Amino acid sequence: MKFIHLNTGAIKANTFIIYNEEKAVVIDPGGNYKRILFELESKNSKLEKILLTHGHFDHMGAVAQLKEATNAKVYIHSADQEMLKSNYANLSAYTDAPALLTEADIFLKDNDIIECAGEELQVLHTPGHTLGGVCFLTGKDLFSGDTLFFESIGRCDLAGGNFTQLIDSIKTKLLVLDDDVKVYPGHGEFTTIGHEKAYNPYLQSGNNK
Repeated sequence: MKFIHLNTGAIKANTFIIYNEEKAVVIDPGGNYKRILFELESKNSKLEKILLTHGHFDHMGAVAQLKEATNAKVYIHSADQEMLKSNYANLSAYTDAPALLTEADIFLKDNDIIECAGEELQVLHTPGHTLGGVCFLTGKDLFSGDTLFFESIGRCDLAGGNFTQLIDSIKTKLLVLDDDVKVYPGHGEFTTIGHEKAYNPYLQSGNNK
């Protein structure tokens, strides 16, 4: 799998462009749509799909511009769809730069398989950070959004968040994966499932109640 990693938007979300010689998908375009378009042009790849791990503004800030520029389809879980249509729901109303709004084209469901520039991504519904939070798994690569971070987890104190639900999502959907699965989170440095099993303080026995 070939992908480009960018930090985008005011909160430096991890954005990933998965591509081959013909087509591409982007995961969580948080901003900087011109940079994303430049990268696509440099690879001669046509953007076909915009995949969102959830609907917070720092992960969808460039969606409207990319959709307008490329006619790519927007994918999000139905439980987060209002975040694309409301700056209060996506939280950008509380910032200096409210996000441009749009609507989803396709709603994700748990265990969906998405064709992705010659790869297949499996959708893992992992609510807890938001109601419609998802991760994307392909082979030994996991794009975890704000569900799982390097030695941390997503915050649960915003609308739709639930700590118990998030821990359950991580333990039942992610920690069952092989230890050598690489984890590409929505912010910060990359990690592995094995590292998080061993060192993530939120996932240790007695620390998740």
